[in-house]
Amino acid sequence: MRQLYGGELQQRHLVGENSAIGAARRDSQRLAMSLMLDETMVGSVGVVVTELATNLLRHAGGGELLLQAIPTPAGNSLEVLAIDRGPGMDNVEKCLRDGYSSAGSAGTGLGAVRRLSAEFDIHSVRGHGTAVMARVGGHTHRACGAVCRAKDGETECGDAWRLAAEDDQYCALLVVDGLGHGSSAAVAADSATRAFSREPRDAPHLQIEHAHQALVGTRGAAVACAAFNRGGDALAYAGIGNVSGRLIGAGGDHGLVSHNGTLGVHMRRVQEFRYPAVAGDLLIMHSDGLSTHWDLDDHDGLRYRHPAVIAATLYRDHTRGRDDATVVVVPL
Repeated sequence: MRQLYGGELQQRHLVGENSAIGAARRDSQRLAMSLMLDETMVGSVGVVVTELATNLLRHAGGGELLLQAIPTPAGNSLEVLAIDRGPGMDNVEKCLRDGYSSAGSAGTGLGAVRRLSAEFDIHSVRGHGTAVMARVGGHTHRACGAVCRAKDGETECGDAWRLAAEDDQYCALLVVDGLGHGSSAAVAADSATRAFSREPRDAPHLQIEHAHQALVGTRGAAVACAAFNRGGDALAYAGIGNVSGRLIGAGGDHGLVSHNGTLGVHMRRVQEFRYPAVAGDLLIMHSDGLSTHWDLDDHDGLRYRHPAVIAATLYRDHTRGRDDATVVVVPL
């Protein structure tokens, strides 16, 4: 069975005052209802968002919440990412225990969030901040994690991504960065992802050619595609433009090669590369809305967190702030 991830732009809520907590709760529950989550799950979403938003304000002085739909074999799940640059936690497990509080509250916030979530993870480093992921609904088995958001002031995003996963074995990931930002860039990104969604089993170099044809008449885009079989020993990759790819594992941190060009406008001959890859490696791809100067080893223990927490932390610490930004993390 094929599962396709990626699509709708994440909802973003900046939490800097008390009124933002209620707004985030109401929007999250509307989104949960639109995803056909049952009444109990809609209620759980409201509690999760309220607790995480309250923690952002109370313990970190503010932060942001990102909401998005995550498809699962049993139906949709709603993912909540809470991200801050606050003081962080000395002892995460202690903070998760009911009855513990560092701010004089009942101390049940994070414990309640974990209980109500089908998937939950957290990464916090003292002096650097915290990223929390909670998914209410079905379980996705750590298939991927992603942040994809528009440049500040824009309502449409010129970045996009799609992950096709078949029978938990074959996976193909496409990341698109439409030239510039705004509605014209969004049209380009949508054209490329539609082409991928029609034939996700085609090899990466063919995906680049499909995207090039689909992008003719648009402003063009940078596109990269990776494909692998879980349990296999190699990853195939092809890219044109400034989408970055990294393969991280026991053998080190390897950059994945893309060539210069703009699909839909100018493309040289596409070259597909193969890289040794084994179970446990991480594939990370991102648009140029993120700096390339990051190293997972600089984030204590992040390498072993849920892919969504990895994506959220890289987004928080390495977003350039002047463009759309996308980062996708997929475990092999």
